[in-house]
Amino acid sequence: MDEKDKGDFTVMKLKLLFQGDSITDAGRDRDDCHEMGYGYPKYAAMYLKEKYPQVEFEFVNLGISGDQTKDLAARVEEDFVAVQPDIVSILVGINDVWHYAEERNWQDNGLFEARYRKVLQALKERTHAKIMMMEPFLIPVEDKAFFREDLGPKIEIIRRLAREYADVYLPTDGLLQAAFIGDEPASFAADGVHPTDKGSEFIGRLYVQYVSSLVELVMAGM
Repeated sequence: MDEKDKGDFTVMKLKLLFQGDSITDAGRDRDDCHEMGYGYPKYAAMYLKEKYPQVEFEFVNLGISGDQTKDLAARVEEDFVAVQPDIVSILVGINDVWHYAEERNWQDNGLFEARYRKVLQALKERTHAKIMMMEPFLIPVEDKAFFREDLGPKIEIIRRLAREYADVYLPTDGLLQAAFIGDEPASFAADGVHPTDKGSEFIGRLYVQYVSSLVELVMAGM
């Protein structure tokens, strides 16, 4: 994090990197990494700027639609280490289920863990970034309900990795399930995976709630 003088007060400069799959990509302009798309990063960036007017954020969105853990591991050098963020958030895992769902030929959990671990280990060893891991989620829709048989164990792996590597863990799936009480689940994501505008704003607000402790740690120079 850098500091610069602006008038009578000091402005903190902080680089925050969003990483993940289509839920993070959300139609962003791939030619402009600072363009947030229409998903939760748009709302997270907006609400973080409102909450911390004394911080000059550089928001970088490098989420890529269709990505799995293998893809994040493959681009760990250029899209994680080279960026050198102050804070990085990672939301990945649903494609590690969906892409193997047609025949229920699920991806090996050991391989899933090894790929995710490669990314986290590189961040720990080769950047100064604070890490927020986000839990992949599934909105209850009939045609994808069976995804749970593989997503559940993979969420447990992510939780275990978070205890080892993360500075903050956002339990997105659990918090969404709570939000559905008295509401219509499909209003958050009609296809069960890709959030509607309502779902994106909800996740964006959660994001700010959970990442704020890391923003404040970085601001404090810790």
